[in-house]
Amino acid sequence: MTLLLTLDDGSIQRKLAEAVDLARAAVLEDAGAEQVGAHVGVDREDAVSASHLFEATVTGYRGWRWSVTVALAGEDEPITVSEVVLIPGPDARVAPAWVPWDRRVQAGDLGVGDIFPVEKDDPRLVPAYLESDDPAVEAVAKETGLGRVHVLSRHGRLDAAARWHSGEFGPRSDMARSAPDVCGSCGFFVSLAGSLSAAFGACTNDISPADGHVVDVEYGCGAHSEIEVEVTSSVPVAELVYDDSLMDFEPAPEAPAEAPEPEPAETAEAAVVDESEAPVAEAPETAEVQPEVEPEAATAETTETADEAQVEAESASEH
Repeated sequence: MTLLLTLDDGSIQRKLAEAVDLARAAVLEDAGAEQVGAHVGVDREDAVSASHLFEATVTGYRGWRWSVTVALAGEDEPITVSEVVLIPGPDARVAPAWVPWDRRVQAGDLGVGDIFPVEKDDPRLVPAYLESDDPAVEAVAKETGLGRVHVLSRHGRLDAAARWHSGEFGPRSDMARSAPDVCGSCGFFVSLAGSLSAAFGACTNDISPADGHVVDVEYGCGAHSEIEVEVTSSVPVAELVYDDSLMDFEPAPEAPAEAPEPEPAETAEAAVVDESEAPVAEAPETAEVQPEVEPEAATAETTETADEAQVEAESASEH
């Protein structure tokens, strides 16, 4: 075996990789032909062994593979089958990682009426008769002369501080990043007592989403007590504004005098023009229009007769 590991030039791995038919025969012996699919690859195990992988068509094992491990004991020795197993592939459905029963309850799982006892040696708690490094706890114990069975240990305070700092009401939340200011300068912020007072407090603003919660001093929201918003009209106002009280008023110009009435001739002419422009009513097609005698022609005939009589009178007086 030492000689194989020392002088191997890759021929052993080539022989193992070419043993596909041997590996398929081995898996067909354990599983039926209907449960074995195509050959999908070879995985090297060590210098003298390798595993051939075949698709598994077993009901309920989607994405799993058959793994057949073959080995070579020497150059003149035949290839042998070490084991045949069913293993999950990269797309296989497998059970989640094992979690102990006492660690399966997460934050927020405790409901109304549920009871969840703490561990006996919980590092977050220490016996109350031990001296605490929190001045606020010691001050209360000395004033009352009594104490609780357990109090929060330094580990418990650091654990809570880390959880609150990285939680929903910490400085890295989306609300805090978009806030105009932090809680440390807000009038609705009430600091905690003890060693946590420098970094945490409670919010008392009912408008804030953190109302009644422990918040980090670097947390913030849009309901900060010192925010001042300039209220402007939603209607756009022009930059040029006229002050009516300072404007000068001027009287309106007098109306022009009325034009004199036109002479009768002009009036008649205007009337004639108006009549020519006025629409003419069409006569019915069945009505016959009688020719009218023009008054000017009759007057001309009478004038000619009077002139002839005067000429004849003048000729008679000359003779």
